[in-house]
Amino acid sequence: MVFGAPPLPFSIPLALRGQVFIGDFIYSRYRLMILGVAALCVLGLWLLLQRTHFGRVVRAGVQNPDMVGALGISLRPYMSAVVMIAVGLAALAGVMLAPVIGVHPAMGAEILTFAFVVVVIGGLGSFWGVVVAALIVGVVRGIAAYAYPPATEASVYLLMLLVLLLRPRGLFGERIAKFE
Repeated sequence: MVFGAPPLPFSIPLALRGQVFIGDFIYSRYRLMILGVAALCVLGLWLLLQRTHFGRVVRAGVQNPDMVGALGISLRPYMSAVVMIAVGLAALAGVMLAPVIGVHPAMGAEILTFAFVVVVIGGLGSFWGVVVAALIVGVVRGIAAYAYPPATEASVYLLMLLVLLLRPRGLFGERIAKFE
C-alpha cells in the first residue's frame, strides 16, 4: 500500500562490487558473501539445535510434546523463540537478496515452492538432508537454466518426483513406524 507492487531496486554495497577470479571461473563478490553468510547461518543453527539446552528441549518438544510437558517444561516460550529465529533468518535472506532480485510484496511466494521441494527431497526431520537437498536443487536448477532454460522450473519438480519414486521418505528422512 505504501511502496506499491513493482519491485524496488537496491544496489550492491560498494565494498562488495566486482568479481573474484578463481582459475577459469568468475564469481561475484556479493554472491560469495551471501554464500558465506548462509553457511555461517546453517552452522550456527545446527550448533544451536545440537549443542545447547534450548536445542535439546526444541528437538524433544517436536518429537514428543506430551513428554516434555510431563517433565514440567512449557514449550510455548521455546516454540516462540523458534518462530522468532525463523522470522529473523527470513528477514536476513530478504535483505541479502534485495540487490539480486529486488524487493516486492510477493518475493516470498517465489521461494516458498522451492522450500517445499527442498524439504520433501531432503526428508522431514532431517537437518542435513535439507541442506544437501538445497545444494542439489540449486545445482540441478543451474544446469537446467544453462542447458535448456524453459525447463528450469520443471527440472526441480522432476528431481522431486525421482527422489520420491526411489526413496519416498526423502534422501535423509527417517522411517516412521506408525506410517509404514
